[in-house]
Amino acid sequence: MRILKTLVVVLALSALPLRAADSSNDGALNQIVDRIVSTELAEMNSFKPYSPLVETYIQNLRGDNALGTVPDGDKYFLGHAVLAKGVNLEPLTDGTEGGGKHKVFGGIGNMLSLTMEYLPQGFLQMIYLDTNGFDKQHYKFDYVRREFLGEVRTLVFDVTPLPRAGKGRFMGRIWVEDQDFHIVRFNGAYSGSSRTNYYFHFDSWRVNSGPNLWLPAFIYSEESDLNFALAKRLSFKAQTRLWGYNLGHTAQEQELSKILIESQMPVKDQTTTANDISPVLAQRNWDRQAEDNVVDRLERLGLLAPEGEVDKVLETVVNNLEVTNNLDLQPEIRCRVLLTSTLESFAIGHTIVFSRGLIDVLPDEASLATMVARELAHVVLGHRIDGQYAFFDRLLFDEKDTFRHFGFARTQAEEDAANVKASELLQNSPYKDQLTTAKLFMDALQSREKDIPNLISPHLGDRVPGNMTMASAAVPVAAADPPPANDKSKPGQSPIVALPLGGRVKMDPWSDKLEMLKSKPVGQVAERERMPFEVTPFMLYLTREVNPNSATTPMGAISADSKASTADNPTATQPPAAPQK
Repeated sequence: MRILKTLVVVLALSALPLRAADSSNDGALNQIVDRIVSTELAEMNSFKPYSPLVETYIQNLRGDNALGTVPDGDKYFLGHAVLAKGVNLEPLTDGTEGGGKHKVFGGIGNMLSLTMEYLPQGFLQMIYLDTNGFDKQHYKFDYVRREFLGEVRTLVFDVTPLPRAGKGRFMGRIWVEDQDFHIVRFNGAYSGSSRTNYYFHFDSWRVNSGPNLWLPAFIYSEESDLNFALAKRLSFKAQTRLWGYNLGHTAQEQELSKILIESQMPVKDQTTTANDISPVLAQRNWDRQAEDNVVDRLERLGLLAPEGEVDKVLETVVNNLEVTNNLDLQPEIRCRVLLTSTLESFAIGHTIVFSRGLIDVLPDEASLATMVARELAHVVLGHRIDGQYAFFDRLLFDEKDTFRHFGFARTQAEEDAANVKASELLQNSPYKDQLTTAKLFMDALQSREKDIPNLISPHLGDRVPGNMTMASAAVPVAAADPPPANDKSKPGQSPIVALPLGGRVKMDPWSDKLEMLKSKPVGQVAERERMPFEVTPFMLYLTREVNPNSATTPMGAISADSKASTADNPTATQPPAAPQK
């Protein structure tokens, strides 16, 4: 009996350290949650000085027996977020959907049509977890595990609203980097959808752009079978991108801080050299000045990427076409990239511009060369830029009027002439025997144009046609009847005719710099995985910014409270439309 008592006492004492350890873990967990909450509050306040560009592209989906789902109409929005005013957007695009200009997600629905209307503010709201009380008084935090997102080690928590916390609260999972406890990713939805207001599921990512600076950059949203109205169902995928955080600190302004030292060499008398400018050179210089003015203005607006790696890739293709066609164009051809997802290209004098979206979806270099040849043909044929842009006052306009002020679309006669000339350039190029996929790309684009009208509607230039005569003229006879892209007899053998959006280029939302995507080979691609011109989720390889000087505006807390509430910004409405605060 004495032995039994001793054993009971020993077991009781051995349990004490376990309870103490549990209590210690709970204390550490509470401290971590407190750090997460305080850091998130400071981070939300730190967003207020910024006014990034926001682009949301939505593809509605319909079922397909062979491919699962395919696009069935789309919506597009581009504007400036005014984060100092909460979840506020100033649109840059307007007009009619599917035409030369874009409309802000369509008009307000009515009870007769029973249509779903997407709200741009609802997608912007997804950069925030909760602007009205993200704390332990409103949420329960459950630790899950540690996980790496790229090179960043994170702590993973499941977050659920407490009872009676109110509608519009976030429910899902968060990833918190384990150095300063910034939330770098959150995945879930806001609670509180009703019969007329809906909150969609989303996956929101932030990227590191400097010490203590994690900026909202990419949001993916999807619904596969949402019931609304009577018997209607909604299925869609959407991508939201934010960039242009550092627009107020351009490279030109940074040059003011440079120290310049004059050369000690004597000034050389140049009176005997040929320095006078002939009328022809004067006209060229005038046109170049107009080009430079437009390019500089578009870059300052955040619509054009700074010069970089992707420009060099495009200029290499231009050089290949010039050399093989014995062209000597002066001034030299330059290439730049428009940062939007819409598929378009245009020439501003001797500067050729391609949209990021167009580069993303092109399947190979020969297809890219086909698009380059079309714009190079405009240059060769002497289709000039309007000289009015050489006057600097022409560039002093409100950024809201950008797409009404600028326009580089060509006349039909110029387009027809450029198509013929492009065919000649391709016939003499190193790509002349590789144009099968280019033909397939344009066939696929033509077959999908009714399903993605906003994606192929240009902002500034000409839409990419799906029936370019130069492509069929330049395709070798042996390749005139290529195997169909959806050939089921040889799985994985048919060529990939177009890539999904985001298939080629990645963007830094702070500096707007572009780089070519360096992804691992995926092996054989199933038919349902091809997804030409389609929206796909974001899966980022997160890294930390190691250069402390890269962020000219470090993050700092601002005392003013956020005025926006998650509950004020559903992602979509079904009539009657809810008023927007």
